[in-house]
Amino acid sequence: MDLMELFFISLGAAVVVYYGVKLLLFSRMLFPKLWFPLSKFFFTSMGEWAVVTGASEGIGRAYAFMLAEQGMNVVIMSRTTVTLDQVAKEIGDTTGQKVKVIATDFIKENVFSEIEEQLRDLNIGVLVNNVGVLPSFIPCQFLECAELDQTVTKVINCNVKTMAKMCKIILPGMENRGKGVIVNISSGIATIPFPLYTLYAASKVFVERFSQGLQAEYKDKGIIIQTVAPFGVSTRLSGYQPINMVTLSPEDFVKYSLQYIRAGDKTNGSVCHIVLGWILQSIPLKVLHGELVEVYLIKWPPSVNVLPLRGFFSINLPISL
Repeated sequence: MDLMELFFISLGAAVVVYYGVKLLLFSRMLFPKLWFPLSKFFFTSMGEWAVVTGASEGIGRAYAFMLAEQGMNVVIMSRTTVTLDQVAKEIGDTTGQKVKVIATDFIKENVFSEIEEQLRDLNIGVLVNNVGVLPSFIPCQFLECAELDQTVTKVINCNVKTMAKMCKIILPGMENRGKGVIVNISSGIATIPFPLYTLYAASKVFVERFSQGLQAEYKDKGIIIQTVAPFGVSTRLSGYQPINMVTLSPEDFVKYSLQYIRAGDKTNGSVCHIVLGWILQSIPLKVLHGELVEVYLIKWPPSVNVLPLRGFFSINLPISL
């Protein structure tokens, strides 16, 4: 056997091992209960209270309900007091847990000192940073966004600043107790550079990078910090897409995503969304971006929330905003 033949055999073996390991790691995501089991009292062992931002509807509301069903008291935060009070009553009547309401507008400046004061004496074991704002329901190029200066400020304040500030408020208590869970909600739209939703997608990339860096810093303190990046979930921000195999109800998505709490610093939250993420990353950006711009300029809108991706694939890919 000459040297060249030995080289190619070794190279082939290395490729097989590499992709075999990747396949094994991927297969773990298909069976989260087997690979990432949680004890019955996992969440209550983190602390007495859970805090959920953007909890008046959609994914945030589902997290608040699910954590209350796990035995936690919950603090729900959003803009509208009337809606929050209704959600609080529903959670209390259904689960018997305590519910604290904090009405605040995260788009505004200087709201966090009051929030910190209201949370000061609570033993907070779980934080879900869910609140977010979409610059425009209709996809548009960056400079075409209405009231661009104000929109940039709103997106940064709500999608970026709020997450960092809430972590700043709650993380010290978790560090002192040596335990806690922080879930930061990103979006499948941040998987790749996404034209026509550029500002929103970029804000969700910050969510992912911030969370991953924070997890590296505090993992040894016993704290789990995870990004959850859903694709299709039927919420107001996604235009209440019809529920199907890949577009989940908020309740089903949250139920699945909580099974992945110990699966690493980022998850798409469900098997179908993990597969969708793989598909989206497999499409060459040149093809994907060209198709998106074509849809925008010529054929928009087939639907505000469904992006036709052609080229190598012929699918409708739901994107949770």
